[in-house]
Amino acid sequence: MLRLMVAGVLLAGALSAVAQTVAHETGSIHTAQVEIGYETFGVRGDALPVIAVNGGPGLSHAYMMVNDLWEQVGRDRLTILYDQRGTGASKRVAMGAPQTMDAQVADLEAVRAHFGIGKVALVGDSYGGFLVMAYAAAHPEHVAKLVLSDSPPPSFKAMVHLLPQTFPDIEEEDEAEAKKLGADSDAAAQAGLRNHFRMIFYSPEKCDEYMAKMGDLGYEPAVGRAVGQSAEVLDLTEAVKGFHFPVLVITGRYDMNVAPVNAWKMAHAIAGAKIVFFEKSGHLPAYEEPEKYRSVLGEFLNER
Repeated sequence: MLRLMVAGVLLAGALSAVAQTVAHETGSIHTAQVEIGYETFGVRGDALPVIAVNGGPGLSHAYMMVNDLWEQVGRDRLTILYDQRGTGASKRVAMGAPQTMDAQVADLEAVRAHFGIGKVALVGDSYGGFLVMAYAAAHPEHVAKLVLSDSPPPSFKAMVHLLPQTFPDIEEEDEAEAKKLGADSDAAAQAGLRNHFRMIFYSPEKCDEYMAKMGDLGYEPAVGRAVGQSAEVLDLTEAVKGFHFPVLVITGRYDMNVAPVNAWKMAHAIAGAKIVFFEKSGHLPAYEEPEKYRSVLGEFLNER
């Protein structure tokens, strides 16, 4: 009898594990200019679908996958991530295809259209926040809700960036390393990326943990430079004032990369926008406080 009871408990546990499995798919979307690689968690249902857009520019979405946050979000709704053109699984780009903000917006629209989603919730992380603002300005009819997570402001010229003032020692190390490797070399760019990640955490322990797990983030410096140059001349200040869908602004209290005052001003510039501070986070609250992040995001997405 005892053996039967134990077997029953084990079977129940196994069934529970199966029930908790989140659907996971990868694939690609063909456009005239690029094959866009994507990854999804969850399935289409009644819940509002999400497209999570990573930062950079020039990074793949790999940096958002160092924990299981988006898999957890996918337990409740279809959750889509993709690699921006020229990065990660989206490196098959047509000869001469542009690396502009208009092209980035077109690719995001191609992702939405591929999945047949009429209205979507967009979550833009870091530079991804600027991209989703540009998309929302171009395609407001497809935006149900917008989340700007440690996002630059609508104009890069207005951004408050405090890394040099907060981490002069690491900045100096980075300059010396770039000089040694060759300022314009790919090796210097990759080293600079790692040095950048050393400066964007609130918790040294979380930083060490992340750095140990991060691996190759698919950084493409040339893509980053080209997209960055296009973004720097785009001013969305007036456009965001016309957003009429719910907007949530998230910021790490100790984000020295995109200082919280940027989030504060954005939340006050967009009618009805909400702002949430993450008190134990730097630039990546989705990694430093994932439970709170998932809760705040879920509540916002579920609001009627």
